[in-house]
Amino acid sequence: MALGGGTFLVQNKKLPGTYINFVSLPTATATLSDRGTVTMPLELDWGPDNAVFTVTNGDMIKNSRKYFGYDYTSPKLKGLRDLFLNAITLHAYRLNGGGNKATCDLATAKYSGIRGNDLRVVVAANVDEDSMFDVSLYMGIDLIETQTVAAASDLLDNDYVKWNSDATLEDTPGMPLSGGTNGTVTGASYQAYADAIEKYTFNAMGVVTTDDTIKSLFSAFVKRLRDEVGMKFQLVLYRYTKPDYLGAVSVENRCLDGAQRMEVEGKQEMVYPDEAALVYWVTGVEGGIAVNKSAMNKKYDGEYTVDVEYTQKDLENAIDDGKFIFHLVGDEVRVLEDINTMVTTSDTMGDVFKSNQTIHVCDQIANDTAVVFNTKYLGVVPNDAAGRTSLWADIVKLHQQLQDIRAIENFEDTDITIAQGDEKMAVVVEDAITVINAMGKLYMTVTVS
Repeated sequence: MALGGGTFLVQNKKLPGTYINFVSLPTATATLSDRGTVTMPLELDWGPDNAVFTVTNGDMIKNSRKYFGYDYTSPKLKGLRDLFLNAITLHAYRLNGGGNKATCDLATAKYSGIRGNDLRVVVAANVDEDSMFDVSLYMGIDLIETQTVAAASDLLDNDYVKWNSDATLEDTPGMPLSGGTNGTVTGASYQAYADAIEKYTFNAMGVVTTDDTIKSLFSAFVKRLRDEVGMKFQLVLYRYTKPDYLGAVSVENRCLDGAQRMEVEGKQEMVYPDEAALVYWVTGVEGGIAVNKSAMNKKYDGEYTVDVEYTQKDLENAIDDGKFIFHLVGDEVRVLEDINTMVTTSDTMGDVFKSNQTIHVCDQIANDTAVVFNTKYLGVVPNDAAGRTSLWADIVKLHQQLQDIRAIENFEDTDITIAQGDEKMAVVVEDAITVINAMGKLYMTVTVS
């Protein structure tokens, strides 16, 4: 007779044998998640069509040409360099995909867009073997790679082109790809981005636009995702305070780069092609700043020229109106106050919620608690006293970590209570925190005798 064996849940086995469970010592899984993930819809000359693609800070520095079509130092990537001064990871989406791919007899660009027109193929007989060819791919004047092959069918596709395996190889000093075009950006492009990005997790979203219709679309988007879906992030827009909402940040300052006087509707006006570009830097800051830090008085260290021609009264009004504004301190451009667009307060939502540092702490608690519950408890842990005590301990640990890094203060484990909800599967958590904000004002009285 075969002996019994395996694992056990309760001691109810019929057969004699060995039943062994292997378990690990209990470990705390509740840890603060990293910040620094942002998302932006972008107009690009190169990149995937109709898809979110992820780029890290390291990718941006080492492989920007592969992702965006240009070297890291290119003026085309100025905004992204500003973004990555503080962001760690970008979920990017190309708004103007869907154009034509550049082609030649030997290759087709991997992506649509005008940057593909800068690709060029050079074919030369190999100096060591007469039957072989050196096939070199250039982007502009930069060599991408050289493959030594006997026929086009031996060429391996790369990050820039798909080779035509039916082509005939022969010496050519340069065969440019041509016909590449960017797609057209429409309201539908932004809506497609909103639909695609909803499944991702991020700390901040930036939309560089001066179109109030697009701003309105994303204002409604952030409210729906924060309040109905539970995705906690902040939206950064340019000059749009209409949301009056803690999840939206309105950058007031205009970028002066490229400004020129042009005729607009029969009148001479100054035109600022990059006027909304500070959204890049602010998105990186709001998404990447530590949960125990504030952007108040943070120095702007980006590459754009910022319009800071504001009077003291203008700055006071900006704070009252919920505008995120830069001002001049000596010869440095700095953030005045790290605030969102919320101006209307209530008994349940007071002035403290106007501070982005407060929102970062609240979002950290919401996101981390959701991760702990969804990965460790949902559908796994019984909703009894022991299960609820375990959940309570994990949430308390998250709060203690926030207190350790001085994001909250005066926290006691009794500030969190957990009970069974109205339904058998539900748990109800009551929480109370005191958020620490950075020092912003000093009032001093000196008595002189």
